[in-house]
Amino acid sequence: MKNVGRIERLLQRHRGGALIFLCALLMLVGSVRFGDAVVQTSSRAGDRELPIYSVDTEKKQVALSFDAAWGNEDTQQILDILAKHNVHVTFFMTGGWVSDYPEDVKKIQAAGHDLGNHSENHKNMSQLSKEECISELTEVHNKVKELTGVEMHLFRPPYGDYDNEVILTAQECGYYPIQWSVDSLDWKNYGMQSILDTVLKHKNLEPGAIILCHNGAEYTAQALDALLAGLKEQGYEVVPISELIYKENYHMDHTGKQISDVS
Repeated sequence: MKNVGRIERLLQRHRGGALIFLCALLMLVGSVRFGDAVVQTSSRAGDRELPIYSVDTEKKQVALSFDAAWGNEDTQQILDILAKHNVHVTFFMTGGWVSDYPEDVKKIQAAGHDLGNHSENHKNMSQLSKEECISELTEVHNKVKELTGVEMHLFRPPYGDYDNEVILTAQECGYYPIQWSVDSLDWKNYGMQSILDTVLKHKNLEPGAIILCHNGAEYTAQALDALLAGLKEQGYEVVPISELIYKENYHMDHTGKQISDVS
């Protein structure tokens, strides 16, 4: 079979890695189950494999997510504000961030938030080989599992960069690839009001939206309390991505919206 040589090379390079062995095996069988999570191997729209940008749902729910790759000054403040509003979100963490701030990873998990994979080294995944992509996924996966016992299932490609192989490889490793439909642009450091206006007036703010923030941006923690209040005023319930998405029996439209196949 065409993948056998690739699998042999992968196993020689990463001897002893159970998750990498599983990913290699799944190059042949094409699907994976971790616990109760079933990952389909195709999220195809036309000739493209797409991550989940948003979800088609009648529930007035949105998901708030934080990418954690650099900096940690505001993480505790963010966690305190989320606790004040009794809101759970998703943190996508790089391997470097996990290694630098292990106690904060534990705090995030203990507070009931999703732990998500943001790759080991925050590289453009589409520029890597399949074997390198698997390594980027599994290194941080194993760190988080050893630290918290959590098997992560959500993956956000760094820079939002992906191609068909990146999406399929992530699925083969047991991950739902996740993008976003509402970018807070907090990373541009335009100020607290800019974040609020960008999110709360965004054309894509609708049921099933996935909102992108960063825990290390200059004004994000300052804006968070008012952002959560503004979402609530508009009637939205904020949930973690793991609660928003469909785990199986779905397809994607051309915008990356996840649509359930169950009537």
